[in-house]
Amino acid sequence: MKPDAEDRRIATEDRLRAALAARAALVTHRDLCRDAPPQGRSWGVRRVRRVAFAALGAAAAVVAVCLLVLLPGRPLDPAPVPPARTPGISEPPPSTPTRPVSPSVADPHVTGRP
Repeated sequence: MKPDAEDRRIATEDRLRAALAARAALVTHRDLCRDAPPQGRSWGVRRVRRVAFAALGAAAAVVAVCLLVLLPGRPLDPAPVPPARTPGISEPPPSTPTRPVSPSVADPHVTGRP
């Protein structure tokens, strides 16, 4: 360290020690005695607000779960997915028998008959 920097460090320490000693001289035995606990509201506004937000959050979570579980139109058991085909093996498409629709079996509204 430079001599000038050393002098500045010592001067700063001396001033800091003097300030702390002056502050300590202001403290008496009366400052250190126990006082009665403060009297006032036991529930602060912040605490009430935190409890209210927690309750609202819990209620919102319950509503969200109920809506997701009880939504109509959503199948409870989804249709099973067929297994994937093995690559490289080709199967011919399944043939479906086709039958012509006879007029006697046809819908009476379409044919015009009662």
